[in-house]
Amino acid sequence: MFVFGDSLVDNGNNNYLDSIAKSNYYPYGIDFFEGPTGRFCNGKTVIDGMCDLLGLPYLPAHANPNLNFSKLLAGVNYASAAGGILDVTGTFLGGRYSLKQQVLNFEEDLTEIKASFSHEDDYNKFLSKSIVVMVLGSNDYINNYLLPTLYTSSYTYTPEQYANLLLNEYTRQILAILSLGIRKFLLAGVGPLGCIPNQRASSTGSTDQCVGQVNQMVGYFNRGLRSLVKQLNTDHPGSVFLYGNTFDALEDILGNPTKYGFTVIDEGCCGVGRNHGQITCLPFAIPCTERDEYIFWDAFHPTEAVNMILAKRAYTGPPDDIYPINLQQLAQL
Repeated sequence: MFVFGDSLVDNGNNNYLDSIAKSNYYPYGIDFFEGPTGRFCNGKTVIDGMCDLLGLPYLPAHANPNLNFSKLLAGVNYASAAGGILDVTGTFLGGRYSLKQQVLNFEEDLTEIKASFSHEDDYNKFLSKSIVVMVLGSNDYINNYLLPTLYTSSYTYTPEQYANLLLNEYTRQILAILSLGIRKFLLAGVGPLGCIPNQRASSTGSTDQCVGQVNQMVGYFNRGLRSLVKQLNTDHPGSVFLYGNTFDALEDILGNPTKYGFTVIDEGCCGVGRNHGQITCLPFAIPCTERDEYIFWDAFHPTEAVNMILAKRAYTGPPDDIYPINLQQLAQL
């Protein structure tokens, strides 16, 4: 499995040495890898949950200096915190890999992988059995469109135009990966960003309510992405593209928290001034003790408990959760 995305699925690509240090900061995360966790979570990300269900080892970061050929064959995580579909997204936060750069990093690794195969047919079979998971788009809103003091995108594009801009660039990079021989894709939609603590706190309304305007913006992107999946499946009959309905899955959890064992839906478990929803969990900050009862770990990211629910819904869920087939069925093809 090869992963492209943002901080929701990142495991240490921005700064490898720094992420090793973060993995040792009590009480965050668990060092599942030989290297860093680098995760914005109290434990496993949704990708880790998928690895568990698929029987795969946890994926190393592309930036891991100890990444060798044997690890490459099991899969790699190219995701980058603050990275987006657009190259300009998140630039104010410093070094990060945009989707375009993540794809270039993937191409670099494939060159090494291909050289190790004696027969090209074996290499092509390896690619055809591999799965690409892409989790992108959130940062293009949070760290771009919704920051009018830093970016002009919200003045230049209507929400619908901006969604189309993102989808056009997304399509280019998806086709670039497809041209390399990958045939299985899972494209995750963006969750209800208007419901994260950061946006609740930024709203002039009550923090008890989601910001409907933001969720409407995300809706344009998600509907376009689902349509793109249908079109890609039509245009490329030898490949399979899935759409992960992250928005509805998270909306279900937010709307029925007790059903899933959650009691806190509008603030993060960790972060200085976590009730204000403005920051991520800082080193040595004291998080809540009832972490399984919180939907959000910090102002932006879900807890491990939520990630495991999302992973299971992607793995065995019906078409309402993942379309047109689920991850388990994709892996069996």
